[in-house]
Amino acid sequence: MSNFAIGGIALAAFAGGGWYLASDVLADMGDQDMSLIGNGVPTVVQVHDPSCPSCRALLKESREAMKGFEPGELQFVIAGLNTTEGRALADRYRVGKVTLLLMDGKGRRLKTIAGETPSASLAAMFRLHVPASGRAAG
Repeated sequence: MSNFAIGGIALAAFAGGGWYLASDVLADMGDQDMSLIGNGVPTVVQVHDPSCPSCRALLKESREAMKGFEPGELQFVIAGLNTTEGRALADRYRVGKVTLLLMDGKGRRLKTIAGETPSASLAAMFRLHVPASGRAAG
């Protein structure tokens, strides 16, 4: 195989990895709208450090768990520790990274989940959280 072909393959692989990383970062940015907390919809808030492998693993599991919910039934927000708002929320609730806060529709914390947790366990906890938040499960 020529150096040109090897270089082309490497460039394609790098570009594909870059697109995947960029799409993941853009998804994270869209989830960081902290003004959604208390908007009437139960909310899962992940206290997140983007440089933390355990945080990224929890984010992946949380997103997988969220797939079982309809829009307006439960929402997901990232409180990035690299942002002023995210750091303030973590400080207010005295929690660190790799943490999920289950909030009711008024923005009151009902439960804290700390540490990496499999998506199936999260989905079950999230499902219990929806009716506990005063919303009918759909």
